[in-house]
Amino acid sequence: MPVRRGLGKGLDALIPSGQTLGGVEQVAIEAILPNPRQPRTSFDQTELEQLAASIREHGVLQPLIVTPEPNRDEFRLIAGERRLQAARMAGLHAVPVIVRSVSDQQRIELALIENLQRADLNPLEAAEGYRQLTEDFKLSHEEAAARVGKTRTSVTNTLRLLKLGTQARQALAAGSISEGHARALLGLPTAQSQTAALGVILSRGLNVRQTEALVRRLVGERRPARKTRSKSPEESDLEAQLRQALGTRVILRRSGKGGSLVIRFYSDEELNALLDRLLDGSTG
Repeated sequence: MPVRRGLGKGLDALIPSGQTLGGVEQVAIEAILPNPRQPRTSFDQTELEQLAASIREHGVLQPLIVTPEPNRDEFRLIAGERRLQAARMAGLHAVPVIVRSVSDQQRIELALIENLQRADLNPLEAAEGYRQLTEDFKLSHEEAAARVGKTRTSVTNTLRLLKLGTQARQALAAGSISEGHARALLGLPTAQSQTAALGVILSRGLNVRQTEALVRRLVGERRPARKTRSKSPEESDLEAQLRQALGTRVILRRSGKGGSLVIRFYSDEELNALLDRLLDGSTG
């Protein structure tokens, strides 16, 4: 039977039948080693305390997933870091686990799956998990996306966040800006320019669309200038005659069968003089 992968399958996605080494068993907390490839790096202390309080009353309701270390006296955590920390806070000496034999690559995949299912990862943590799959294990973006039940575009866009400068990354991790803001900042070429734009975003409370407009201004994007038709020698000569006759700059613009004639003036006196010349003899 093929191994089922991806999101939306709950615990079954983490524990396909035939790959466990037994049922649920109790293992001493001290015997469980952290997952060195755990993508999640930050945990909300208040949420941990709330979970610890729940564990004191009800116990750990969902088993942790672990894999045996070679000497079989210790286990390496695959999924359940938050529950493990809360269990320690609650004073438990042992927790329920399901032992599963996995490869190093599968450790990353399963840790990502569990955290993504619970929306526990911030965008940068997810990006680091995807980076491990694509760089350390040479998976393509499409292959990595298939492993964790995401689209290739989602994986690619999330990986791009690792190109943010330090200040922008810290703001994203802290929740000061959204992933949409961060993606807009990626349009700036240097960490310094991203930091400068970040200051404007935070001080003015810009939304994502306003941030995108700010970035366009900073990189000097402009709407493409409308191409102007070159003047014919006859049109240039007519402009020169009008300039000489009126004593000011004249611009002739053709448009289809018609066009426009722009006569410049630079003071009220010049305007009155032009009116006198243009209107002379038109009434009487």
